[in-house]
Amino acid sequence: MIELYESQRAMRNMRKAAMQRGVVAILDVGSSKIACLVLRFDGSDPSDEGIGSLAGQSGFRVIGAATTRSRGVKFGEINSMGETERAIRTAVQAAQKMAGIRVDHVIACFSGGGPRSYGLAGNVDVMGVTVDEQDVARVLSACDVPDYGHGREVLHAQPVNFALDHRSGLSDPRGQIGNELSCDMHMLTVGAQAVQNLAHCVKRCDLELAGLASSSYVSGVSALVEDEQELGAACIDMGGGSTGVSIFIKKHMIYSDAVRMGGDHVTSDISMGLQVPTATAERIKTFYGGVHATGMDDREMIETGGETGDWEHDRRTVSRTELIGIMRPRVEEILEEVRVCLDNAGFDHLPSKQIVLTGGASQIPGLDGLASKILGHQVRLGRPLRVHGLPQAATGPGFAGAVGLSLFAAHPQDEWWDFEIPVDKYPTRSLKRAVQWFRDNW
Repeated sequence: MIELYESQRAMRNMRKAAMQRGVVAILDVGSSKIACLVLRFDGSDPSDEGIGSLAGQSGFRVIGAATTRSRGVKFGEINSMGETERAIRTAVQAAQKMAGIRVDHVIACFSGGGPRSYGLAGNVDVMGVTVDEQDVARVLSACDVPDYGHGREVLHAQPVNFALDHRSGLSDPRGQIGNELSCDMHMLTVGAQAVQNLAHCVKRCDLELAGLASSSYVSGVSALVEDEQELGAACIDMGGGSTGVSIFIKKHMIYSDAVRMGGDHVTSDISMGLQVPTATAERIKTFYGGVHATGMDDREMIETGGETGDWEHDRRTVSRTELIGIMRPRVEEILEEVRVCLDNAGFDHLPSKQIVLTGGASQIPGLDGLASKILGHQVRLGRPLRVHGLPQAATGPGFAGAVGLSLFAAHPQDEWWDFEIPVDKYPTRSLKRAVQWFRDNW
């Protein structure tokens, strides 16, 4: 635990050094694509705006962008090191070429690892008259850490609410006068192996890893508008291999989970149902896919094409209704699993229940209407916001993760490892509060 805590702190320091140098690369390692953005910073470090401020427009510009088809990644986790390394090198080199500059440091996000959320709480007496950094460090170290199991690592540990003498809802207590300081913290753990494989793969590409984040978290950072982050909203990031779920309130992420299904599963259903190659199934899904069939769709015929050499087999056509009949059950299954995640998190208890869909698979026509029916709340399609210099190709919902990671790089929320917590205070006590702790706090 302490080793990870030190490595996270080391990555934070590396990020600051990279920002002072002026350029850093953003790497979104997904199951269907690997995206790389090169950011140039204008020299001001906007990260000291207090605890947990989410990004407004940031002090950077995107000067390079590239994507390549992902290889060797399944369910958001690396399963073939050599192939993933080649794909990352391809994306980074293309982005560097566009930017005209060499990049040494990357900040990466990924969606695998089976994320699990915990709500922690702690309280201490304030040492002096006003709250200082040391008091914040002590209250964070006083949080009861659950036994989250062997083979898992903490990816995020973020203070989401402070209370000073029972005056709750403080975003940053530093400099305020009081006697007793309390804190609620959200902790996200992932499988250690997924993190180690990604870190090792980045190192094999001759790059330094200057930060790691959860894809579902950074997608929410970029796709939710300020009011949604404040009042309560869920971001459903529908990728190729997995679908990430994150819930925000008071501008903080308070819950995250993932469903191990995504757009690639819809493609493989089409491939098997129509007996066509995966590449053809992806093309048919992109151009003709949908989830609502109308009377017109019976008459719209789609040529499946093919190169098998069997003329009859290659000249087949299917109606759009048949295609929708294959796609809809899988999309419904993914959304049902998402609903289970939201129910487990107590999403119904939030003051606002907006749901935002992002990720490449969210572009299936009619998906927002179907999601609204299954999830039972207002649903809208999200696009990444608040970043200058993005090429047109990188402004779609599939880039919510990469753009959110850029904002995260410029404005990282304060985390456990940003404060000098005395090692002997490092907690190993058991979990006292359930994940639904935020019901009591807000």
